[in-house]
Amino acid sequence: MLFEVFAVSAAFFFGLAMRPIGLPPLVGFLAAGFAINAFGPRFGMPATTGPILDYLANLGVLMLLFTVGLKLKLRQIGEPQVVGGALLHFAFSIAIFTPMARLFFTNDWTVALLIAIALGFSSTVLAAKMLEAKRELGNFHGRTAIGILIVQDVIALVVLAIFSGKVPGPWALLVFATPLLRPVLFRILDYAGHDEVLVLTGMLLSLVIGGVGFELIGLKGEIGALIMGLLLSTHPRASELSNSLWSLKEVFLVGFFLSIGMSGLPDWDAMVFALAAGLLLPLKGALFFFLLIAFGLRARTSFLTALSLTAYSEFGLIVAAGIPSAEPFLVPLAIAVSVSFLIAAPLNRLAHPLFERFEDRLQVYERPMRHPDEQPKDLGDADVLIFGMGRTGSAAYHELVEAGKRPVGLDADTYKAEAHAEAGRNVIFADAEDSNFWNSVRLERIEAAILAMDDIEAKLIAARTLRAKGFKGPVVSHALFEEHVGMISEAGADQTYLTMQEAGRSLAIHAVEEMAGKITKTE
Repeated sequence: MLFEVFAVSAAFFFGLAMRPIGLPPLVGFLAAGFAINAFGPRFGMPATTGPILDYLANLGVLMLLFTVGLKLKLRQIGEPQVVGGALLHFAFSIAIFTPMARLFFTNDWTVALLIAIALGFSSTVLAAKMLEAKRELGNFHGRTAIGILIVQDVIALVVLAIFSGKVPGPWALLVFATPLLRPVLFRILDYAGHDEVLVLTGMLLSLVIGGVGFELIGLKGEIGALIMGLLLSTHPRASELSNSLWSLKEVFLVGFFLSIGMSGLPDWDAMVFALAAGLLLPLKGALFFFLLIAFGLRARTSFLTALSLTAYSEFGLIVAAGIPSAEPFLVPLAIAVSVSFLIAAPLNRLAHPLFERFEDRLQVYERPMRHPDEQPKDLGDADVLIFGMGRTGSAAYHELVEAGKRPVGLDADTYKAEAHAEAGRNVIFADAEDSNFWNSVRLERIEAAILAMDDIEAKLIAARTLRAKGFKGPVVSHALFEEHVGMISEAGADQTYLTMQEAGRSLAIHAVEEMAGKITKTE
């Protein structure tokens, strides 16, 4: 237990140290793992993770994949750019990495192939974590990245079954019957309430039914957790369930990133391997970019998706660990994964500014066609612009309609925009962080703008760009945290309201109105 206390303390201090330099805490957790591995034995600590930390890491991964599944749609996985992009990238990666691994690291073509396979996958955990932190899991590029990762994970399971000799038994066919569980799962979630039982429901579905249940039939628990989330993604309370698990999942994931960092100290050969793998990362990302361009996506979507996928996968370590001939490369692969995390995490944090910097060079590769992620140029006769059509934006939309205005809602989640449109609301797909949208959209008829999205960066970009385009009307925003109020106002918003504070004021106003009404009736 003393080791776990030491590990958590190290994670806290290293994670805290990342904030002043603008890096995500997970970089600090990785660094803490390396530090424990290097210096822990001097203080009587083991150099590797203990069973408790390994268990917590596994729980964190299962819960993360479950919450990712809750935000996905099944039809998204079957889109051409998802299936085609994943399969072609895997094939090209094998063709490129296998001869390189054979030339520099091993004389065995089979081992070279396994190394190439391990390096061909992208990290589901890192991509999901970074997209979730930026609130972009529902955006077009976020959904595309996660869809590709799901296809890659399925490929990894097939590879593991072929090379390890552990082919799933006939019980694995039960996976095709999982849709039959949906009515039962929906009923369980309906009865779960809104308190700690809801959290336990999420843990039951992700860890027990998804994790242990799928392992019992010969499949990976990670896939089971993801499928459980997918089955519940259409339930009205899917978002509430995901939010209830957020803090618990984040704590458990600290164990995962610590375990990656503590996977082993490299020798000289491992360092050379990790350095070579790090140098190949841009090739991995560029391949994704050009494949997605070939499938008709715009340069911005292709760039953001490719950057999300530019990190080696922890699933590659699982593949290597499960195949005896690849085990000697387990530590070098773990170091390569760790190095790729250290490179990819800050780059993903700066994804939007990076695209803006290289936009002119990247857009020349776009195909001259109607793109599936095309955004509107004409907002029709709308006079109020609402960015973000979640609960806050939807409430604002209905109030404006009641007031006789003609609002148009914009949302970066294509499925959410479609659902609103099908319900008869004037809502279209658009991303406030996309410069292409701002370059083409016409704002002459817009009298006011409401910033109702949750992501602070999206609000700042929208407010600044509105003012830069000469918009003179009022810009009104909500803020989740008090420290964001000044930032949004400085970016160009006329009024910024704290969401929960305004909810309290609204309740007080309704209470006063009710009291006044009762007094009038009494008189």
